[in-house]
Amino acid sequence: MKIYYVEDEQDLASIIKKYLIKEGYEVSLFESGEDAMTHVADDIDLWILDIMLTGDINGYDLIAAIKEKNPKVSVIFTSARDHDLDKIRGLELGSDDYLAKPYSPRELILRVKAILRRANRVSPNLLKYDSYEINIEKRIIKENDQVIELTNKEFELMLFFVENKNQAFSREQILAHVWGQDYYGSDRVVDDLLRRLRQKMPNLMIETIYGYGYRLL
Repeated sequence: MKIYYVEDEQDLASIIKKYLIKEGYEVSLFESGEDAMTHVADDIDLWILDIMLTGDINGYDLIAAIKEKNPKVSVIFTSARDHDLDKIRGLELGSDDYLAKPYSPRELILRVKAILRRANRVSPNLLKYDSYEINIEKRIIKENDQVIELTNKEFELMLFFVENKNQAFSREQILAHVWGQDYYGSDRVVDDLLRRLRQKMPNLMIETIYGYGYRLL
């Protein structure tokens, strides 16, 4: 997923960008509102905007321009001023979340993940990935109105990847989530299950990270 990050504090911007890239996101950094303004029409997944920017264009100016070009794109506001009016104005302009400085990188990452998960849902129980529509409650997957039959473990593995898109996981992490912490068999069971899942859902762009594990692109 692609994130545009607008922050004029260079040290903070460098740290946050490294954290986001480590989580598997594609990140472009803009250090001024003027630089970011030329990209408001780009097709991306999330903007992270600081409200108070040096120069003539602030975060409020940016979100107004962004929402005019792409009303559905997600936005997180950050600000050193923890004022209710800032939060209210940001929400009124269309932001999805507000984070007051100073904040920890991990807190921002959690907010990013939550917003992108919500944005990827058609409804509370539906997910979309490529041509697939996934009904979580009914555990049904359709492609062009055709049902794709998965075993319980195949469904759990597929859902784990789709809900954690662009994040790399080791075989041990996948085992713990899909098979449980008490599983003591070979981690090669992950490879076998994934091979069957790829056959049934070939549009799942699951990247093999040799010597480590997998990531859904």
